[in-house]
Amino acid sequence: MNNVLELKGKRFVQASRAQGGGSIYMNGRVCVSLEKLERLSEQLIQIEKFWRKEERPFEGILISVYYNKIAAKSNRIKGLFKGIKSNSAIVGARFNNEKNKHIITYFLDIGDLNKSLDLLLKAGVILKNQFQGKISKVIFDDNNIIDRISFGKYSMSKTAFKQVIADISYIDRFEVDIASLPLNQSIISLYNTRTDTKILFENLGIDVLASRILDNQTVFLDENQLKILFEKAPYLVSTATEDLSELSPTDFIEKHDESLLTIPSPSIEPTIGVIDTLFDEQVYFSEWVEYHDMVDKNIPKIPKDYRHGTAVSSIIVDGARLNSWLDDGCGRFRVRHFGVAIGSTFSSFTIIKQIKAIISKNKDIRVWNISFGSDQEINDNFISAEAAVLDQIQYENDIIFVIAGTNKPSENIVKIGSPADSINSVVVNSVTKNGLSTKYSRKGLALSFYAKPDVSYYGGSEEQYIRVCEPLGEAHVAGTSFAAPWIARKLSYLIDILGLSREVAKALIIDAARGWNEKPTPEEVALYGHGIVPIRIEEIVQTKDDEIKFLVSDVSEKWNTYSYDFPVPLKNDRYPYIARATMCYFPLCNRAQGVDYTNTELNLHFGRIKNDGKMYQINDDKQNQDDDLFSEKHYLLEGEARLKFRKWDNVKYIAERPKNRNQPKKSYDNKNWGMEIKTNNRLDPKDGVGVRFGVVVTLKEINGINRIDEFVRSCYLNGWLVNQIDIEQKIDIYEKLNENIKFDL
Repeated sequence: MNNVLELKGKRFVQASRAQGGGSIYMNGRVCVSLEKLERLSEQLIQIEKFWRKEERPFEGILISVYYNKIAAKSNRIKGLFKGIKSNSAIVGARFNNEKNKHIITYFLDIGDLNKSLDLLLKAGVILKNQFQGKISKVIFDDNNIIDRISFGKYSMSKTAFKQVIADISYIDRFEVDIASLPLNQSIISLYNTRTDTKILFENLGIDVLASRILDNQTVFLDENQLKILFEKAPYLVSTATEDLSELSPTDFIEKHDESLLTIPSPSIEPTIGVIDTLFDEQVYFSEWVEYHDMVDKNIPKIPKDYRHGTAVSSIIVDGARLNSWLDDGCGRFRVRHFGVAIGSTFSSFTIIKQIKAIISKNKDIRVWNISFGSDQEINDNFISAEAAVLDQIQYENDIIFVIAGTNKPSENIVKIGSPADSINSVVVNSVTKNGLSTKYSRKGLALSFYAKPDVSYYGGSEEQYIRVCEPLGEAHVAGTSFAAPWIARKLSYLIDILGLSREVAKALIIDAARGWNEKPTPEEVALYGHGIVPIRIEEIVQTKDDEIKFLVSDVSEKWNTYSYDFPVPLKNDRYPYIARATMCYFPLCNRAQGVDYTNTELNLHFGRIKNDGKMYQINDDKQNQDDDLFSEKHYLLEGEARLKFRKWDNVKYIAERPKNRNQPKKSYDNKNWGMEIKTNNRLDPKDGVGVRFGVVVTLKEINGINRIDEFVRSCYLNGWLVNQIDIEQKIDIYEKLNENIKFDL
């Protein structure tokens, strides 16, 4: 087996994007007619009348644009509304029922509608007089036709006309959307109307305690408050989810053995944070657990309230000994356990606030395990409030959450429950000992796009249950709750003992689960995520003799973060390999943006360097080419980019498919391979500055030859420092760094 190699010592180069030529692109699949323009104008007139009559508790208006496709940032309104600043006015986004079109909500001044109506009127006159009431993309792009028009006499510039026509070509209709009233007390997210939430509710006659406001857009309301809100301003509500009161169920087999095991005292083992139900301090491993009871002391507690949390912590501390078939080679871990819920009931809103406080006071812990979740299904159009808070915490702190994929409370509940829709976290589903999905596992995806769960692991089934320790002794259990702690153990080992960044550690876990499975089916992704993580840690930090696996990590500061210095060994001036690469990063997210949840897109490119200086990428990705601002040569539909190249996903996997007869690849003048990380932002360009990424690259020699020594030597010659991930050596270093030194005084 070859050790995984960590390449350090050379920074990636940062380069800004060349300024574009301001081209305007019309939707080639439609013709813009005068009739459509007049219909849209009439809709804006009706919306303007609606808002003038409405006694709204804020300044401004809300309007939803129903696009005729999944609209990329470049296809969204740039002529109407606020012109090129319209994108900054977006306060929400969702998909239609078929999930093939965008519905985007804007917050505008009412004067913006009047300006838009004036632009539509002028464009309509030009369309009628110069184009017989209809224009196609062919005519739109023909400068010989467009440049003959004297736009001055219509009091409209050529650029303004073309941009309005382009806008219309992507729009179906305008609406004011009204939300549906939830039945019970709920967590409500409001559209951002630039108004303080406390003042907003006072204007509506609703008295909300400050403790019930999570942030300026998220608030917890009871049934009476909800009724008033939906009577007076239902258009304010972006999302509404009932406050979670039931944990997703877990199977406990009533088989207890009261004989307690013995365990040595903890030493320098790393600590994993656990946020769960209560912990029983009488169990045999209690010395390994620092327990904090966060539940109100006035609430009565019964023995069953301690079962779930105690069982989860037993896996993290001593799971490898309790379950010899799952001995992962990671040893034992200490636990800092926070009991935030009792039994099966809890307030989601309360736990969100508790988690924020817990993390802020425990900065020394890098890996956190959350093995509870909702019995309700996630929504296709927005991330849950719980998951959004976890994503924000991970963006702001150098930590990672491992979350259980949730279990089925009944056959009618199929999709995963909150907070398993957290995009930055590692979400874990459960499989049987034979590697098949368990009967209790629920399905992703999140926002109909993100691969949630991320991975799968063994969580117990009738075939082989997971052995845990509960207050009464040994128990055999099953559930995604008992799959997640095993992944938390592996991540803590990679981060705390081997010293890897969380981005690289997450990428290693996903890469090990995915392997060379280039195209899992949608059904497989929904159930298994990227795949089943290997049991032994060696299978993650070592690779086969015919493979070279290396890790790189850096920070994106500009549009292109690149290195062209990867010296892949040659044989007869050709490259006898197939390649794959997995990248992870933790972007800023915005729940108010609905389905457009992640603010930053990092796009991974890897491959040979051709003689023209461009990259021959292993996945033939045409996005983000240097010349794509000036032509449509590399244009991709947004839906295609999301489906084929996982655009906006914070996990990227690119690979060449193994074949029975793979042929060596041609080399060019530049014998090195290159990697480019292209950064794009939906809202603020600053969102992508300082985002760290981790990439795992695997080169498989097609003839089965071990070329790692040649690769290591070439890396040193190219200025890289090569750090071999040698487990024994890393453990020695970890022990040296953490040993207590006594000085003789």
